[in-house]
Amino acid sequence: MFRNLIAGEWVEGARTCRNINPSDTRDVVGEYAQADAAQAKSAIGAASKAQPAWGLSTPQQRFDILDAAGAEILARKAELGDLLAREEGKTLPEAVGEVVRAGNIFKFFAGEALRIGGQVVASVRPGVGVDVTREPVGVVGLITPWNFPIAIPAWKIAPALAYGNAVVLKPADLVPGSAWAIADILHRSGLPAGVFNLVMGRGSEVGQVLLDDKRVNAISFTGSVATGQRVAQACVARMARFQLEMGGKNPMVVLDDADLDVAVNAAINSGFFSTGQRCTASSRLIVTEGIHDRFVDAMAEKMKGLKVGDARKQGTDIGPVVDGRQLAQDLEYIAIGRSEGAKLVAGGEALERNADGAPGHYLRPALFTETTAQMRINREEIFGPVVSVIRARNYEEALALANDTEFGLAAGIATTSLKHATHFKRHAQAGMVMVNLPTAGVDYHVPFGGRKGSSFGPREQGSYAAEFYTTVKTCYVQA
Repeated sequence: MFRNLIAGEWVEGARTCRNINPSDTRDVVGEYAQADAAQAKSAIGAASKAQPAWGLSTPQQRFDILDAAGAEILARKAELGDLLAREEGKTLPEAVGEVVRAGNIFKFFAGEALRIGGQVVASVRPGVGVDVTREPVGVVGLITPWNFPIAIPAWKIAPALAYGNAVVLKPADLVPGSAWAIADILHRSGLPAGVFNLVMGRGSEVGQVLLDDKRVNAISFTGSVATGQRVAQACVARMARFQLEMGGKNPMVVLDDADLDVAVNAAINSGFFSTGQRCTASSRLIVTEGIHDRFVDAMAEKMKGLKVGDARKQGTDIGPVVDGRQLAQDLEYIAIGRSEGAKLVAGGEALERNADGAPGHYLRPALFTETTAQMRINREEIFGPVVSVIRARNYEEALALANDTEFGLAAGIATTSLKHATHFKRHAQAGMVMVNLPTAGVDYHVPFGGRKGSSFGPREQGSYAAEFYTTVKTCYVQA
């Protein structure tokens, strides 16, 4: 049984939860502890006690620990990738790639610990000096989702620790294994007891304690819009810092002058890889009239070759949906699309078993055409391998359709026109823009985040992470 980590000790939970393989629901990955409210409070207390000394630790100490953690993650990429694919359903190549990303994130922020800077400036008053420094926020609560079970915890944990904060991590119930592996690595890396704490458990219980406890100075949350709004309300009520990454309904515009193969490959990757379970996935393909029919035909043909199956089996292109509840939601939206008059031209069928006969949560990727911008399948985040095509008359209409959403995380365009690519980069209302690339798939050393209903607060990743995980102090000195 895999236990929680509190104050440097492995602690049994109030109950346990089985981690189920969505590729084969007969396979139990492990039994994982579930913390209760009392244990969550204990973890916060441990973090609060440990943070002052950690906040005053040397950059070298923080570098050594984070660099060692990153090195171990990279060295174990095959093992950890297999665990990730087994518990979440991402195909094995994607899972190993996510693990590599997590390792690189830890190593990047190890370096950032050595690069924490400040400013020395002259005062407007004679004889007075001014210096501006960054200090840790304090205790940070991290609430992470199930779709990137090692990368998202990594990109929150690593900067939090690099800048001298203590951490309480609550991972998603569906995927505790990858988070536990990070906790185990950090526990053995020389991190002082209490600086990092893992409390696996229900959001309604453990998550709520993190939101309400005044000892938690900041909350970084990635998940649904509805839960993000509750996080914001709770943090505002007690004046805690918060950072939100929530939903997306990301557009990919395909113009008449696009390279057809480039456009189709980017759309297939964006819409269907990782079973469409990415907040950066392109679920709206906005295609101009001159290329529309050729693009749809090419998409449907390409989709015929996508192999749906066991995430860990060689040759699988699309793994299972993460669990039965998410599969039911995907199927419900497919039914909604049909009822709204959209044309299902490919996929959309649930498969009870994979090619080996194992029961799992499988769904053939679905492609709708003849859709309108106001259909629910084009307004609401489905979070599955369900993609809609919207026909546009020209670039101007395509841009307007792309921006016609309450979300603003990522946006893409396929074009060979420098004019249109340049204009789109400036006018797309999104935090991240991709040209002739999938909208899903970002680098670890640059900012990640969106606008409108997708994100709130400072950006994650890269040097911009310092804006959330540090507070600025201005000091005046009379010479």
